[in-house]
Amino acid sequence: MKSLLTRQRRINPVYAAFMAVSFMVGVAGALQAPTLSLFLAREVDVRPFWIGLFYTVNAVAGIAVSLLLAKRSDNRGDRRMLILFCCAMALINAVLFAFNRDYLTLITVGVFLSALASVAMPQIFALAREYADSSAREVVMFSSIMRAQLSLAWVIGPPLSFALALHYGFTTMFLVAAGLFVICLLLIWLALPSVPRVEQSPEVVLTQISAWRDKDVRLLFLASMIMWSCNTMYIIDMPLYISSTLGLPDNLAGLLMGTAAGLEIPAMLLAGHYVKRVGKRRMMLIAVAAGVLFYLGLVLFQSRTMLMVIQIFNAIFIGIIAGIGMLYFQDLMPGRPGAATTLFTNSISTGVILAGIIQGGLAETFGHYAVYCVALALSVVSFWLSTRVRDV
Repeated sequence: MKSLLTRQRRINPVYAAFMAVSFMVGVAGALQAPTLSLFLAREVDVRPFWIGLFYTVNAVAGIAVSLLLAKRSDNRGDRRMLILFCCAMALINAVLFAFNRDYLTLITVGVFLSALASVAMPQIFALAREYADSSAREVVMFSSIMRAQLSLAWVIGPPLSFALALHYGFTTMFLVAAGLFVICLLLIWLALPSVPRVEQSPEVVLTQISAWRDKDVRLLFLASMIMWSCNTMYIIDMPLYISSTLGLPDNLAGLLMGTAAGLEIPAMLLAGHYVKRVGKRRMMLIAVAAGVLFYLGLVLFQSRTMLMVIQIFNAIFIGIIAGIGMLYFQDLMPGRPGAATTLFTNSISTGVILAGIIQGGLAETFGHYAVYCVALALSVVSFWLSTRVRDV
């Protein structure tokens, strides 16, 4: 009886709600993202150029909207209400994609709704940080476990996305995503807390105003942007490289992605556990060094076995920077968890934009192998930039 009461005391319903919301929002996103290009090509019937334009416009709009909303979220209003609004926009967007096949509508109304929806996840993490700080909870481990929910969502989401889209149609797939957002809205409304704003001292306010002027914030943004550019170049190019250049089975691409996503979860949790001992800066350097080894492996090795083995380095690379990288931004920008988290996610979005341009140009001009040589060089640059960011 005593152990049961102790266990009940340990289970925090708010903590569980944060886990559930981050997982379900992650699954809803992982349902829609992997098949988007297929949807535009087959259902909307547009050429590859217009598909690429859609991704670019979507990423740019996401950056602009998230920066505007992040600034507001840190200064006024209830962050939980903003999350509810963004999830409602995600729900409307999923319904729009389920029933609309007009490209102009999707690239205007759809992209705008998608940009608003994209703010939900960084705001969920920002609210989680405020809750952890206000309740004296362990911030790093809390955030790492939440980030692991996203990795788990991306293990489950893509296969489910293709299964629903190919067997039941895109309308069904988008409606399932809409249903998940309905559940998320209920969970957020009923279970997530409204954390009161803490009045900042004049010193912290001055830090807030000049955060982007801080060279450490700028260096970390550039390093993170390059890391995510390398990762996205790999994700875009790898299926083509495996089939057209290496002559390996097409399904190996899915196996490599699934293996890396699965290994990311223990990498995140271990990073969260040891970060206090090791420090965020050193942990980030370990992650980027693993990224350098991964891209070096892609340049040196071409066999199925070795491509599987080096996924360990890929998992360490992405698993650590996805969790610790966000916390590093938050610690460099005290008092602005929303803006810091959004700056981190915008480094990802900017990396995606650059990756599409670099990968397309390199693959068409020099071949797929050149993509990994450039990714290796960029990862070394990212490591050098990371060494110049101060410890916190």
